[in-house]
Amino acid sequence: MEFIDIFLHTEKHLGAFLQAYGTWIYVLLFMIIFMETGLVITPFLPGDSLLFAVGALSASVAGLNIWILLPLLIAAAIIGNMVNYSLGRWMGPKVFHQGNKWFKQEHLMKAHGFYEKHGGRAIVLTRFAPIIRTFVPFVAGIGAMDYRKFLFFNIVGGVAWVVLFVVGGYFMGNIPIVKKNFEIVIILIIVVSLLPVFFEAWKGWRERKKT
Repeated sequence: MEFIDIFLHTEKHLGAFLQAYGTWIYVLLFMIIFMETGLVITPFLPGDSLLFAVGALSASVAGLNIWILLPLLIAAAIIGNMVNYSLGRWMGPKVFHQGNKWFKQEHLMKAHGFYEKHGGRAIVLTRFAPIIRTFVPFVAGIGAMDYRKFLFFNIVGGVAWVVLFVVGGYFMGNIPIVKKNFEIVIILIIVVSLLPVFFEAWKGWRERKKT
């Protein structure tokens, strides 16, 4: 329940941390976004809800500056994905090798083909999908997606994700009806964030059914 409470009342926990530790909150926020996007073992950390809450706080609390937050969190999101990709690229050949019954090289080739064809769209869209976004760059690395292509869409997705939620929180987070129903808003954000992924999955299923 405490873990769920951190997700649903992110803004309260951030406010308490800001009062206790001041500017160290910037380090905390950078690390949370970096770990949520950069480490496969931490997909449970808050992402969308945290960015929205941070934007709302920066509009009403003197200790948070949105012009510091935006480049800082964009950097965290981009660097996190780069680390995740590098880990996947390093692990791929070690895991997918001849003689491995569970991780076959043909699976690696299929992953490579997918990311060369659809990787850019996947990297950008899944930025807005909790949990999924943590695994996509890792699998892109395993599939040896072209790094320049990955980097370009990584930057596009990272900038769009952070700016949309932080700026959205800045302008909407302190509207009375939003502030009063902040928990519901956070849940709606998570649900809406998953819609593009479900839509793409549905399109893929329809295309496979036709062929």
